[in-house]
Amino acid sequence: MMQQKKLLLISSVGGHLAQLLELEPLFKHYPYHIVTEKCAVTLDLKEKHPVSMLVYGARNYLFRYIFKFSYNMIKTFCIFVRLRPDIVITTGAHTAVPMCYIAKFFRKKIIFIESFAKTDSPTLSGRLVYPIADLFIVQWESMKRVYPNAIYGGPIY
Repeated sequence: MMQQKKLLLISSVGGHLAQLLELEPLFKHYPYHIVTEKCAVTLDLKEKHPVSMLVYGARNYLFRYIFKFSYNMIKTFCIFVRLRPDIVITTGAHTAVPMCYIAKFFRKKIIFIESFAKTDSPTLSGRLVYPIADLFIVQWESMKRVYPNAIYGGPIY
């Protein structure tokens, strides 16, 4: 019997996480784990899902952000090694990008879903992950001009 693929879903909080959670119908079909940032909004996630929390890291204060981002990169690597996912799915931002590069290094599959808010220009995360993604999904037909090899998946909301 073939072993089921393990999913690791990672995003920052806010709209990125809201979009990622729209994939919940997949959760009952695969072993999965969610990685996001710890804040008041995400504390309830642990009651419903297997979750690992990173330090919340808004870019408002660059000096603090550098330390938080560095800490999150190390924690992200540890989470990846502990969970050993087969597929990383992300809607982006912050530590999702290093997680994708870690996954690529270990020859795992990467699925990136570009933000619903972007209709004609790329996100920084999208630009960084596009070259290494195994599947890059855009939610607007117009984004195919920005990412020619992307798949138009329509909105996930």
